[in-house]
Amino acid sequence: MIYRDRAEAGADLARSLSSYRDAPHGIVLALPRGGVPVAAAIARDLHLPLDLLLVRKLGLPHQEEFAMGAIATGGIRVMNGTARELGVAQAEIEQVAQREWLELARRDASYRAGRAPLTLAGLTALIVDDGLATGASMRAAVIAARALGAATVVVAVPVGSSDACNALRREVSEREIPDTGGLARHMTRADEVVCAHLPEPFRSVGGWYLDFDQVSDAEVLRIMQNGRAAG
Repeated sequence: MIYRDRAEAGADLARSLSSYRDAPHGIVLALPRGGVPVAAAIARDLHLPLDLLLVRKLGLPHQEEFAMGAIATGGIRVMNGTARELGVAQAEIEQVAQREWLELARRDASYRAGRAPLTLAGLTALIVDDGLATGASMRAAVIAARALGAATVVVAVPVGSSDACNALRREVSEREIPDTGGLARHMTRADEVVCAHLPEPFRSVGGWYLDFDQVSDAEVLRIMQNGRAAG
């Protein structure tokens, strides 16, 4: 299936999430920026509040489209392997991570615009992106949602690679949460993974959209403002 745009993808994905419509403790969390139009369509259809969960991919130096890991709100970092396995120096990884932490902080300040920090205590969190390629960003998002107190975590994407979606379904991830003792390590995973379409061969997320233009900061702000006004 080829989607016209992210809004159409969200409307399609909402049909696979109908059991969460009007869920009393439900919330839809978009991964900016591409996941925001998808998540907005889902939140409207399911009559659930919409918020953002910030995640940044850690791109491999000199090959940034390849995710060697990801970071997320709450000091979460997930890697797809060790520095040796990835073929990069640890110093290079830290350099990339530092740059992405700065961008995550910039987006958080811009998108939240003075609103209170995100809390998910006791909520059912539907984490939405426009697609799933390697799964690194989504793994970081799942861990972050647990760290923020989510009681139930549902991963939802319109399209994804079968390898990434199946890995998320069976994976038990190690989460690292900063505390007074350094890093508290716990085991966690998503409670449900909904991948509406698993095309073969997968190729890329953008290959399944006619319009896959980059979502701007301004569009994210507009969608979120409209969502709050509707709520």
